[in-house]
Parts: sequence; C-alpha cells; structure tokens
Amino acid sequence: MKRFYPLKKGDTIGVAAPSARFDDKKLNKGIDCLKNLGFKVHVPRAIFEKERYLAGDDSCRAAVVNELFADPGIKGIIAARGGFGAMRILDYLDWKMIRKNPKLVIGFSDATALLTTMIQQTQFAAVHGPNLVSLAKGESRTISSFYQAITELPGDILIKGLCLEPGQAEGKLVGGNMATLSHLTGTPFQPDFTGGVLFFEDVGEPAYKIDRMLSQMKMAGMFLGIQGVVTGSFENCENQEYIPRILKEIFDGIPLLMGLAAGHGDLNLSLTMGLDVVLDTSGRQLKWKAIQ
Repeated sequence: MKRFYPLKKGDTIGVAAPSARFDDKKLNKGIDCLKNLGFKVHVPRAIFEKERYLAGDDSCRAAVVNELFADPGIKGIIAARGGFGAMRILDYLDWKMIRKNPKLVIGFSDATALLTTMIQQTQFAAVHGPNLVSLAKGESRTISSFYQAITELPGDILIKGLCLEPGQAEGKLVGGNMATLSHLTGTPFQPDFTGGVLFFEDVGEPAYKIDRMLSQMKMAGMFLGIQGVVTGSFENCENQEYIPRILKEIFDGIPLLMGLAAGHGDLNLSLTMGLDVVLDTSGRQLKWKAIQ
C-alpha cells in the first residue's frame, strides 16, 4: 500500500469537525475556497451539532470521521477548525476500517491529535495545513501552498529563520501543534518521534509554558532518537526572546532551525507529514524526498 494519496480537481473533500464549534460564515467561505480550487465539498449535517464548546459530543464527532473514511466517494477529509476536542475522539475511531480506506487528511492546531495518531496507526501521510475556517482568510501563498501539498508533494521550502544548531537531518516529518502533542504524553496515543525530523508550532503560549511542555516531553523520552528539529511560528507567545535558548537546552546537539512559516501566523505553509524529508539547517532548507 502506498503512503501518500494526493487529490485531483473534481475530487470530493469531506468536512469533519473533530474539535471545537465553528463560525458558519467562516466555514462557508472556506467551502467556497475549496470549490474555487476545483474540488467538490461534502458537509455532513452532524458537524453543526453543539456540545458546550465542542462541535457535538465525542461519539458524534467521531462518527463523522468514521463515516467519511468509510465513504468511497470521499477522497480527502479536512478539519473545520481547531480549538480543542480531537484527542477526545481517538478512542472512538475505527482504526481497522480507516486502515482499509486510505484518504488524505488535512488540518492543523488541535487537529494535530488526529493527524499524528492517524499517521502512526495507518502509515498514511497527512497534510499539516489550514483548517477550513482558516483557509477562508488565507493569503495567496497560504492557499497556493495548500493546493500544492494536497495535489502533489510540496516543493523545497527555503526558511528565513535562525539556525540554532548546524547540520543536516533526514527522517520522517513528524509533529505539529506543541500543546496538543504534549497533552498526548502518557496516553495510549503518545506519538513516537523516533528517527523523525520534528516540527513544532504554537499560539498564545508564554515562553515558560513552552519550556514546561518541552521539558515534560523530553523527560517522558519522546525526543529520544529524533534526527532534527524545525520550528514554525510562535504567535502571540509572551517572551519570545527566551524561546531560542529554551530550544537549544532541550535539543542540545541536534540540528535545529527556527522560522518555518507554518502554523498560526498570517502565512501558513502546508507540510506533508509522515514522509521522509531532508532538513539542512545551515542552508535553511526543508526538502521532501522522492516517494519510493
């Protein structure tokens, strides 16, 4: 079985809501964006359910994901928005069925819990890119990167960032939203980053919380065997000037590069996760290797 399932114009993308409730107007704008890119969009009625701050109760949100995977007419699945809730549905997903029905899943932020677990459970690649409501407000480079990532492998990305530890690293691209990944620590769905090139991004987290999350994951052994680290945006994170030193202390001696324009910033480049990449921190470049 191959690992990457790209989409083509005319394919139908299903909308899931694994996390928080969303704004209907923003959702509709995101749907229009997908249609303008040449895709059909399937919107299950169940995603409009409401349970506190969630888009329906856990079984409802999980049922939508299961139904989208089971539907042969659906070729890709995109998360409506982030927030919180995706980790709550992981136990409700039919992983045996999902493995038999490969599809490209797209999302970021809280959807990291779904993407990371799916990659680990199925070995399918996924796209860390805009959720539907954020796609609605995406700038042209965000949208063009999104389209390229879901229809073919991304091109080489030149990173206008800070090299904290020179070197070259090769491995599967893993990671996503830092807070979401840290909350999977100690659960049955704790990510395995062994041999990977690790990507992190976050929003609204002061430096001391970033330090705390990374320290917890390191003490839990989650960084053993990683080959390199590239960080995305840290939006609205208090005391950002402390972050480079925190990263150097946590990832001592590992090739380390900051500044990839992916995450909660105005520019959110899409990244194909779960496939092999080469990270050149000195040359400030991230490159996907050819699929064998």
